[in-house]
Amino acid sequence: MKDILNRLINHDILSKEDARQVLVNIANRAYNPSQISAFLTVYMMRSITIEELEGFRDALLELCLAVDLAEFDPIDLCGTGGDGKDTFNISTLASFITAGAGIPVTKHGNYGVSSKCGSSNVMEFLGIKFSSDPEFLRRSIDKAGICVLHAPLFHPAMKNVAPIRRELGVKTFFNMLGPMVNPAFPRNQMVGVFSLELARMYGYLYQNTDKNFTVLHALDGYDEISLTGNTKTISNKKEAMLTPGDFGVDVVNASEIAGGEDIQASARIFMDILQGKGSPAQNHVVCANAGIAIATVKNCTPREGFELAAGSLLEGKGLAALKTLQELSR
Repeated sequence: MKDILNRLINHDILSKEDARQVLVNIANRAYNPSQISAFLTVYMMRSITIEELEGFRDALLELCLAVDLAEFDPIDLCGTGGDGKDTFNISTLASFITAGAGIPVTKHGNYGVSSKCGSSNVMEFLGIKFSSDPEFLRRSIDKAGICVLHAPLFHPAMKNVAPIRRELGVKTFFNMLGPMVNPAFPRNQMVGVFSLELARMYGYLYQNTDKNFTVLHALDGYDEISLTGNTKTISNKKEAMLTPGDFGVDVVNASEIAGGEDIQASARIFMDILQGKGSPAQNHVVCANAGIAIATVKNCTPREGFELAAGSLLEGKGLAALKTLQELSR
């Protein structure tokens, strides 16, 4: 690691293979916490290159505990986090709305690192069982239309990095990697990222795969469609700029999509929205994100996807998906 750190301090960049090997070495506990922390810090101070990101991704996919759910042809809705916005759990809610609309979802998530309440925090609070058992996951997606893939169960190699990330409490390149390393290897993916630069990198890396994808970044900094302004999207079909008007809704204020102060408050917001007690702004944001996921799979317009998502929410289908998953978790 000393050699790697010296190279990085001298503004060298790593080759794809060097980056891959560093992560394999981290997994094999070849470095101490101080060295890992220093390594992570470098990438908070300079941009990551496409080759480095690709190498890190390849290592995590190689080391992960893969689960085969290809028979369902699912989608993952996942954000990088790290946008510093502390919204409510939009992509997790959108995942249940998407499942309620009849599109299978393999939701990859983790505990919050740079946010108060990550996807796994709210799922755990609501009684969802985390499991890497393929039969349980198949049963979940078959009965509920969705299964939850809690990242630490599928990426055991990263166990010794989790405490360091928690202690740092800020976004690291692992935020960038999260959506890329879903252990079910879903062919369909909607990814929200925290910067336009990262959106372009994702677009470039995904173009070289067989993925059906939409990468999005709200121009005012959100790693999801926030409806507080316009959103840049990059897919395997085209690049576009989405406005709230494309969904037939008004612009919302940032305060209207804020998250809870703690996990309990976040879970209350989550349940209020699924139970039809959400505000118009909350409902619109969730349905806009679910709508793009639906549009990615069905190849329909954002407005058509939004309408299907709104139907799933208003008819209680997203709530039914959650209740089924809770029942299976008991």
